[in-house]
Amino acid sequence: MGLLERLRKEWFILGIVLVIAVARLEPTVGVKGGPLKPEITITYIAVSAIFFNSGLSLKTEELTSALMHVKLHLFVQIFTLVFFPTAIWLFLQLLSITPINEWLLKGLQTVGCMPPPVSSAVILTKAVGGNEAAAIFNSAFGSFLGIVITPLLLLLFLGSSSSVPFPSIFSQLFMTVVVPLIIGQIVRRYIKDWLERKKPPFGAISSCVLLMIIYTTFCDTFANPNIDLDKFSLIIIVFIIFSVQMSFMFLTFLFSTRDNSGFTPADTVAIIFCSTHKSLTLGIPMLKIVFAGYEHLSLISVPLLIYHPAQILLGSLLVPTIKSWMVSRQK
Repeated sequence: MGLLERLRKEWFILGIVLVIAVARLEPTVGVKGGPLKPEITITYIAVSAIFFNSGLSLKTEELTSALMHVKLHLFVQIFTLVFFPTAIWLFLQLLSITPINEWLLKGLQTVGCMPPPVSSAVILTKAVGGNEAAAIFNSAFGSFLGIVITPLLLLLFLGSSSSVPFPSIFSQLFMTVVVPLIIGQIVRRYIKDWLERKKPPFGAISSCVLLMIIYTTFCDTFANPNIDLDKFSLIIIVFIIFSVQMSFMFLTFLFSTRDNSGFTPADTVAIIFCSTHKSLTLGIPMLKIVFAGYEHLSLISVPLLIYHPAQILLGSLLVPTIKSWMVSRQK
């Protein structure tokens, strides 16, 4: 693969680096009250646009084919939204006595609370040849569940950190997440044939809006002289994220390949990716709402920004190995 092709493929990750660099050079443009007016354009318009886009692109008609595999769905959702955040919370009790930046540790907890992503787990499951229908169902269903459960988990594990009143969070979530998602689904019903023909770049649109959100978040950080991120903490967090991903992928593999599990090798592939991947597209806007006006918001966001490319990198590297295992088990 040539350099230009590689750059084109990884444009979003490069975009994250670029917007953070631009925010560092000129943070006053995207700060609250600045020329971009992020308190309106980001908090309401950008977040609503992402979820309207999600509603428009979500193929709910494809989910019915996978609906009956209840045991697999329960496994994925319980692992993602119960076991994952609880295990991270227990792990953080040990890490709290270390000199690692406390806001990055809180960020690790937010990663644990996130729902599965709509795209990456499905793409990797398809690349291996796993149960794609199950991956689509769990990614979509997990996203719907995440709209309600993720804010509850954030408030449960980090509640004392949030100064935003509970009713205020849910009213904003309803207006900027649930309503645009429902409107997107309704609009999709009327223009479904056109969408199937034209295939608009939904992923690219959401990613561009997401880059705007990341940019303004880091503008707030760099404009605040009281925030300092030490390199030691950052390096340790990167190591922890890769270790957590590898450990949880191995754990889901062990659980789903037991003799009495009832899962096929194709099911195991979907379970590995759907249970361990976390959504950046849903996560960043939700953090923006739950921790609105928080000076450490960008530090809390850092682990999720690292987790996203890490899950794609690890998943892509493991595709050939998992594929050869699945083929050997199906013979």
